[in-house]
Amino acid sequence: MITANTARLLITCEDKPGIVQAVSSFLYHQGANITALDQYATEAHGGRYFMRVEFELEHLQERKETLLQTFESNVATRYDMHWRMSLVSDTKKVGILVSKVDHALLELLWRHSRGGLPCEITKVVSNHEDLREAVENFGIPFEVVPVNKENKRDAYAKIDELMQGNDLLVLARYMQILDEEFVAKWEMKVINIHHSFLPAFVGANPYKQAYEKGVKLIGATAHYVTADLDQGPIIEQDVERVSHDFTVDQLRELGQDVERNVLARAVKWHLEDRIIVDGHKTVVFQ
Repeated sequence: MITANTARLLITCEDKPGIVQAVSSFLYHQGANITALDQYATEAHGGRYFMRVEFELEHLQERKETLLQTFESNVATRYDMHWRMSLVSDTKKVGILVSKVDHALLELLWRHSRGGLPCEITKVVSNHEDLREAVENFGIPFEVVPVNKENKRDAYAKIDELMQGNDLLVLARYMQILDEEFVAKWEMKVINIHHSFLPAFVGANPYKQAYEKGVKLIGATAHYVTADLDQGPIIEQDVERVSHDFTVDQLRELGQDVERNVLARAVKWHLEDRIIVDGHKTVVFQ
């Protein structure tokens, strides 16, 4: 049961004896009740260690700063941890970027309206006017920032300004390559849905590429955005089996169903603090 007094702790460090005991003992002495604990080690001895802890603690908001400082000095420093703690009561803010295709966007807006995405969607920014009515019908602000070769730097400076205050940006089929400076400002805070099963069919027209290759599986990949196109750490993937007699349009229709669900799961897991990025990979606790 998630309440206003729920917090989540994500930890990465070198695997050593005593980490679980140190974390659980710290929370016990703070009066916290652990409600979920997931862990993963890359090796039996001496590998990388990952942990996600969910716990309840009375008056959590008032105790937050003291809790962070005490954990850092008493536990994190001892084990040289990379860590972060988040409170459910600190609602994450999300901005969405989209172009003309609406299926991934509408899936996110629908799930959010039904309480399925624990966040505040602050605004949708597009490089086209096409989806204004669909977005505003959900009560979400819609902004248009045209992007072309001549204005790209200024356009992304404007988008960066519009998106300030958000914890996460989602590319819901935003058909532009992000400026490197923009990506650097939002490092590991942008999730993209790529309409193919990466690393296959990178770039434009993936369903046409898939058709020409005679694929028997199509898929979609949600990943964090980096400066290297479609090469960011993968969060979630899924596939559907197809037949030789599928047309490009049939592949696209089925693929869009996969896309919308893969993206929604990736965004939800990010909002629920289930993802730890480790180099070019992710650890996702489900």
